[in-house]
Amino acid sequence: MNVARYQQEPDCSDEAFDADGRPRPHYAPLLEALEEQGLEELRERVEAGVEKNGLTFGPGEPITVDPVPRLIDADEWERLQAGLLQRARALNAFLLDAYGPQRIFDAGVVPRRLLETSEGYAPAMHGLLDAEAPPATVAGLDLVRGRDGGLRVLEDNLRMPSGAAYAFAVREIVEPEVAGPLRPRGHGDYLARLGAALRAAAPEGRDEPLVAILSDGPENGAWYEHERIGRELGFPIVTPGQLELSRERVFARLSRERRRQIDVIYRRQDADTLTEPDGSLTELGELLLPALRSGRLRCANALGTGLADDKLTHAYVERMVDFYLGEEPLLRSVPSYDLSDEGDRREAMERLGELVVKPRAGFGGHGVTIMPRASEPERKRAIGVVRRRPERFIAQEPVEISSHPTVRGAVLRPRRIDLRPFVVSGPDGPAAMVGGLTRFAQGAGEMVVNSSRGGGCKDTWVLENPRR
Repeated sequence: MNVARYQQEPDCSDEAFDADGRPRPHYAPLLEALEEQGLEELRERVEAGVEKNGLTFGPGEPITVDPVPRLIDADEWERLQAGLLQRARALNAFLLDAYGPQRIFDAGVVPRRLLETSEGYAPAMHGLLDAEAPPATVAGLDLVRGRDGGLRVLEDNLRMPSGAAYAFAVREIVEPEVAGPLRPRGHGDYLARLGAALRAAAPEGRDEPLVAILSDGPENGAWYEHERIGRELGFPIVTPGQLELSRERVFARLSRERRRQIDVIYRRQDADTLTEPDGSLTELGELLLPALRSGRLRCANALGTGLADDKLTHAYVERMVDFYLGEEPLLRSVPSYDLSDEGDRREAMERLGELVVKPRAGFGGHGVTIMPRASEPERKRAIGVVRRRPERFIAQEPVEISSHPTVRGAVLRPRRIDLRPFVVSGPDGPAAMVGGLTRFAQGAGEMVVNSSRGGGCKDTWVLENPRR
């Protein structure tokens, strides 16, 4: 491999190279080490590690892991970490408020129509959240770097964020294969904090609580993660078919001999709706809601946290930081337009062809139209649906997200990336995993990096401060 042959994409910043094509200082040792490696052989060894470790996303589908790690220098990480913790605190405060006194809506800081129109809002959970157990135990924020070099939050994921266990697995596979003087910081005590937060969420008086991971089973896309977290923390994995409601308690039949009462459910299901559109309970609601109302069961991440995943909620997070914390946001959001607001809608419609149109309830990149890159039929379709049902969509400023050297054959090629860091919130406050999971788009110029859309993963290395 010859670094001089690396050709950057012209319309975005590159994580490893500056605008003149020179390696950034913290990347130089890594790039020098890669010069001495056969990239095809390196990729094959990493692929073998993925297969050996059974690292899949979806039923039996191996996830693509690139050998070249993303590097974050220590100073940038310290700034980023502070912003992540602040945002998690504000979002948890918002969820407690939304399912409690609703002060932020009464104050007019966030429009009440967000509650009235959000598919993620669960009215049945009103009054059931407890400030002693933050409703979003795990938050996964999707960050992108634009041309200006700054990281911004593209989306907030609090309903059921996946990827933490994949970050551990990718590190175990990639680090031993990438020779060189750089060594990343460990991921910190993320798993220990997660276990402590889940146990602390138990109802009062349950000194040795049973925490269970509620999963759809092997057909769930993140089944690898469910198994690994269960194994690492000693929590059983249960499916809805194993659960029984009795005397306002939920029991799991973990063996033929006996059943056990569950105190905390760590929810990792795709389905999370408690009520049908007509207000009747779903099967999940019939199973869990009586125990939640009785106080004999806690759920993490709490049912109803999908409200914070609503893309319209994202448009107001910076206001939440000021309202709940009285602080300036340390981590900015990608600017968004509330298309239900007449002023925002008028401004967005005048330049909709320059923006990104997103369904409020979408996830995994599904339904997103990047208008400057869309075909004419795609643009017309997006304009039509926004005009008919503006309340179901938001518009965002486009971000030419950064690229990163990625192995393609025997050479490195730029591929677009994002970063999903994770924050776990417990009684002692939030704590961030050191680093997180970097995701990359497979094709040249592609902007969608989600694993559910074929994106791959990179290891994320937070570097130590250099010795002075």
